[in-house]
Amino acid sequence: MEANPSETPRSRKKGVLRTLLIGLALLLLIAAASAYAGYANGMQQRRAAEATQIASDIQTQFQLGLEDLQAKRYDLARQRFEFVLEQDPNYPGAVDKLTEAMLALNATATPTIVPTPTLTPTPDLRGEQQLFEQAQAALQEEDWDTAIETLLALRKRNASYQAVQVDGMLYIALRNRGVQKILQQADLEGGTYDLALAERFGPLDAEAKNYRIWVSLYVTGASFWEIDWGQAAYYFGQVAPLAPNLRDASGMTASQRYLIATQKYADYLMDNKAWCKAEEQYRIAQSLGADVEKALKRAHNKCSPPTPTPLPPTPTPEGGAPSPTPGG
Repeated sequence: MEANPSETPRSRKKGVLRTLLIGLALLLLIAAASAYAGYANGMQQRRAAEATQIASDIQTQFQLGLEDLQAKRYDLARQRFEFVLEQDPNYPGAVDKLTEAMLALNATATPTIVPTPTLTPTPDLRGEQQLFEQAQAALQEEDWDTAIETLLALRKRNASYQAVQVDGMLYIALRNRGVQKILQQADLEGGTYDLALAERFGPLDAEAKNYRIWVSLYVTGASFWEIDWGQAAYYFGQVAPLAPNLRDASGMTASQRYLIATQKYADYLMDNKAWCKAEEQYRIAQSLGADVEKALKRAHNKCSPPTPTPLPPTPTPEGGAPSPTPGG
């Protein structure tokens, strides 16, 4: 059977066109792959540059913090070490230096009466084992300040000595000192900070977390004191049933603040003619021991005024129908 000569050039033309299309597609793929590779490489270099810059900033702040600590600019050092830990919680030495700065701040806040004979601190010549044993003894005696100071001295002398146990001991001392400040010393801010430092060495237990929540509620309620009695009553209403004796430097307990805030809030509602809400708050204040009987009665009468007593029918002559009463 003979081939049709008219179809041969057309077939060849189609084959050439197909080859050109395939080649063009390959070129486009190669160009796209090259562009993506360039973009990915650029992004990788950008991320690497950003990471390098952040690492440089962290290192710079840490070194400046060390200089501030050496120069006794403790508050500035604290801020720098906090920045370092926010960027890198595992940055070597940052937790220890932050703790050292905080202890120095606490020490300088209440200076001793007896002046020191010299500005140069006496070098601690005790050995690591002796420091470790003294810290253990301080923990057993629940002398948290001494335990923390001794452990920091040990860590400064030899950071690798019994590192895991020292971390655990610092956790115990900071955790318990924080609770002691909150419950016994009315130092809510200092106690909360100690708990935050302890948390860097290990997770807080449920009891310590509760103390921190109660402090947060108390401090928030106090921030509304004499500004917004409704908000103050709300927050102290949350903490008073859980920790009625929790107090701050003012000496006012959570239960006392709750009573006062509730009564003040009720007075505010009365002034704004919210009688029923005022009655509700006065009843709460009364249940807490406030003498609000008169105010409560007034709010109740305004909220639920007594129903008028209907007049009796007017007597009529014998055999007649009763005369209608006024309005009847």
